Amino acid sequence: MADPTLALVVDDEPQVRELVASILMNEGWMVIRSTSAEEAISQMAQYQFSMVFCDVVMGDTDGYEVLKRFAEVQPNARFVLMTGQGSAAGALDATAIGAFDYLVKPFTVDDIVNISNVVKDQLALRTHRSGSSAQDPKPGYVSDIPLIGRSPRFVECLKMVGRVAGTDLPVLITGESGTGKEIVASAIHSRSPRADKAFVAVNCGAIPLDLIESELFGHLKGSFTGANTDRVGLWEQADGGTIFLDEITETDPLFQVKLLRTLQQGEIRRVGSNKTQRVNARVIAATNRDIEAEVAEGRFRKDLMYRLNAVTIHLPPLRERLEDIPLLADHFARQVDRGGAPPVRFSNSAMRALQSYSWPGNVRELENAVLHAISFADDIIYMDHLPIRVLNKSEETGRAEAAVPGQQSGEETFVTMSEMQSAYARKVLESTGGNKQAAARILQIDRKTLARLVGRPTDS
Repeated sequence: MADPTLALVVDDEPQVRELVASILMNEGWMVIRSTSAEEAISQMAQYQFSMVFCDVVMGDTDGYEVLKRFAEVQPNARFVLMTGQGSAAGALDATAIGAFDYLVKPFTVDDIVNISNVVKDQLALRTHRSGSSAQDPKPGYVSDIPLIGRSPRFVECLKMVGRVAGTDLPVLITGESGTGKEIVASAIHSRSPRADKAFVAVNCGAIPLDLIESELFGHLKGSFTGANTDRVGLWEQADGGTIFLDEITETDPLFQVKLLRTLQQGEIRRVGSNKTQRVNARVIAATNRDIEAEVAEGRFRKDLMYRLNAVTIHLPPLRERLEDIPLLADHFARQVDRGGAPPVRFSNSAMRALQSYSWPGNVRELENAVLHAISFADDIIYMDHLPIRVLNKSEETGRAEAAVPGQQSGEETFVTMSEMQSAYARKVLESTGGNKQAAARILQIDRKTLARLVGRPTDS
């Protein structure tokens, strides 16, 4: 089964590839990048994707061939073709052979966000209608935000998780996207007396407002257009166990009234029914917003907030637990199956770069960065294997120490020759305003060698 958080971006133009990847990451996706059609096809054997953005013109094999292979091997992946030479005929061909969408360059950020939102909604409905939120692991890689860390704030957070797990109190988990709120909710459930019962996760923000009541509470046949049979809601499925309401602040006030009544009375009523039924489910809710600000702005009911947050657990962002980054990065590296070879290691300079970045996408973004680096590295991850956004931030805070021996902080006194060459090549490229041809001429190397040194594939 495809990972509902995993997307693939395929383009031999690094600017386009990084732009699309960064937009998707901001929307909560974990992103794998490919620089060619051949590499994308090989990724199919290792990962199960929910969404793919693929350029049409790439070397010997075009995006249409990649689309055909995905249609055969991973038919449920939403496949979007991107092209700088778009046409109505091209759009017709693309959709006729199974493309989900067809984008003509230059496209906007909103174009990518809109497609992401539609795919999320479709995946959420498909998952909920299946009656299970469980996902099959991807071959070769197990994706999960781990509860790993030694920073004081994170340790205190997990202590609270342990204390509240054995109670039956409602819990509100707050924190930025990518900090692991669902994993914490699952940890609370698995350590509770309800552990042998169902844990049902619901992404409230991914369900259309006109369907959320039916999805949660169920409905009777004929209660609305399309209700062809009676349906048990997710709340009923959680009877005896735990229901996790993620993105609770994305619900509308009308639904919040009904949710409050359910919490107060311990009863649900299916859509179209005048009968209530008792359901015993522990409620854990989560939000990445400031819930008190949402109440002050009138977007969330104060009485519902009080009902949900008998205990509040706040997950700190990764930028406030930098000492946990080496542990997390090593964990993600160990999760990659390298066919019997030992896990990759991080050079000191690469690890410093990871700890110099602010990680707006938190642990999920770190996971993505490690996977990106592993795809370029052999046995050791160096700075030039890291994503460009991480390198840029690292260069802002310590370009000189990465380029000149003897001026590093910490234990490392010297950098490797490879790291020195990479840092110098990036400096020359910056001096030319990003003109790769001019930089290659100054360095007296070809563009492919320059691309390898700076960690950026050549443009087409």
